[in-house]
Amino acid sequence: MPISKKARRYPRVFLPKGTLVAWEHSGKRKVSSASVLALGGLFISTPEHPPIGDTIKLVFEIPGGEVRARAVVRDSQPGKGMGIEFTSMGQDARARLHRLMKTLTRVSAGREAAPR
Repeated sequence: MPISKKARRYPRVFLPKGTLVAWEHSGKRKVSSASVLALGGLFISTPEHPPIGDTIKLVFEIPGGEVRARAVVRDSQPGKGMGIEFTSMGQDARARLHRLMKTLTRVSAGREAAPR
């Protein structure tokens, strides 16, 4: 039986150095590192996280300013982290994130195409 890949709406960019993300769930605040970024969400590395389906609030810095958003936990990898999907974000933050992803996906595509 073939292994099916999850359909993705947006390209993902791996962040080798990570980016710090402050997030809140049920009144508890934490700071973790995000290792994957996409227009639709993040993978946040954290040993403990909310269950799939729970909502979190988060904030993180990108060039041009901060991104504040609400998100829902969509994936759980025990001991590693959680995949979250953005559900709400201000227009300005969405525009900043879109510009950043355009730049990062262009740079990432250039690296893959470069001869080794």
